[in-house]
Formats: sequence, structure tokens, C-alpha cells
Amino acid sequence: MRFLGLAVVTSAALVLGACKGEAAKTDTTAAAPAATPATAAPATVAMAPITGKTHEVKMIGDGTTYKYEPNDITIAPGDGIKFIMVSNGPHNVAFDAAQPALANATAKAQLMANMTEQVMELSGKTLTMPNEEYVISFAGVPNGTYEFFCTPHLAMNMRGKVTIK
Repeated sequence: MRFLGLAVVTSAALVLGACKGEAAKTDTTAAAPAATPATAAPATVAMAPITGKTHEVKMIGDGTTYKYEPNDITIAPGDGIKFIMVSNGPHNVAFDAAQPALANATAKAQLMANMTEQVMELSGKTLTMPNEEYVISFAGVPNGTYEFFCTPHLAMNMRGKVTIK
């Protein structure tokens, strides 16, 4: 126990000494303002509610096949999609930030703001019970094609895409 205490005290003294030595140095270079990338997203984006139709997409698994039904859907600007867990969950809806449509920082920021209850960036909550729902508004999201997938069943090729026209 004495050795551990001595090690902690010695380490603390070394750290404080190092900090003291750094404080004595003077920085003579002027700090340049940070550059803002042209594709930077707005600082905050508000969730945009659905202003059009709400479409339904079922999340289905039968033990060998996992799919969204339909897996290819075209919607109008302002529409939303209600994902409904039907069978063999858990299921979720996630978007890969590396896809071309989400290279637009504004599109990514708006989609993220519209995806409530995210478990991680661009990944909606996990649905485990039949008839459980997850709704995403696509209001304010620019026209384009956005590919999505089910994280737990990505290896089973559970994928889909939504095109906003």
C-alpha cells in the first residue's frame, strides 16, 4: 500500500512539474482563425415535422430472409416513413453517412434532426416487439436517394432505399 501511495505522489509531482515547465514557455506565434469547411452543417438544425403523407414500410424476418417491404420507396418532399416491426426482430433503420446523398452536410444534419431516439449517429432505435413503430420525417431533407439498412441483419442483406422526388 505504501508503494502505491508513493507511486501516486511521485507521478503527481512529475505531472505538476511538467505542467509548470510548459507554463513558463511563451507562445510567440499568432493563432490563425480556424477555417470553416464549405460543406459544414449548420450549428443546429430543428426537427422538421411531416407535412405530407406517411408511408409504411414493414420490417420482416422469417429466420432465413430479412427484408423491408417495400425495400424501394419513392416519396415526396415533406413525407415521412413509418417503419413497422412485423417479425423476427430486433430491427432498426440506419443510414451510412458515407453514402453520396449524405455527403451534403445539410442533408445529413436534417436527417439526423428528424430521426428521434437515435442510438448512434443516423441509427434509429431498435424495435423488438411486433407492431412497434419508428417514424422518420423526410421534411427538409434534400431530394435524392438515401440507402438504409437494419444493423442487426446487415449480414442478411436487409437493406432498402428511399428516393425523395
